[in-house]
Amino acid sequence: MLTTEAAFTLRKWTVKEYHKLGEMGFFHPEERVELLSGNIIKMSAKGTAHTSATRRTASVLSHLLGNQAAVYTQDPIALDDNSEPEPDIAVVRIDPFDYATHHPTPSEVYLIIEVADSSLTFDREIKAKAYARSGIADYWVLNVGDRQLHVFREPAENGYQSEVIIGEHGSISPLEFPAFNIAIQAMLPPLVSN
Repeated sequence: MLTTEAAFTLRKWTVKEYHKLGEMGFFHPEERVELLSGNIIKMSAKGTAHTSATRRTASVLSHLLGNQAAVYTQDPIALDDNSEPEPDIAVVRIDPFDYATHHPTPSEVYLIIEVADSSLTFDREIKAKAYARSGIADYWVLNVGDRQLHVFREPAENGYQSEVIIGEHGSISPLEFPAFNIAIQAMLPPLVSN
């Protein structure tokens, strides 16, 4: 039986090649892209709920953690030779040179948070697998639409072995900082009545 579909393989990019493309001006200056598992992903536009949740969460974490960790927003993380995502929030080990010579690597990452308004499936499935393969022990997806926090832990090669969903009235402690309890509601945009 003849088939019209031919087998094909996508060409995967390395971080080094991805940086070279950026240096050559391949991406428009305002284009938001990231490299994940060798694929260049165009990031979706940030809505107001996404922006508010990112700001609020970064502020809560910065206030709680003080000088125990650095809180970065939408900065690159070097997972491996084929992945350099830009998570909405990364809580990382403090570097005396403020990561001037390299992006934080998995061994320097305490927590990654993605804020999802239109990207929930992508963040829960594709990004979760990439973070798990890299050994990120604590990965959260803040679902602003359903006002929930998806907590992924126990990373393995094929993904996280644990996912717990916490409603907006619950709270959580980061694995690396169990003394700090964070209200989910403090991370979410406030509900505004019309």
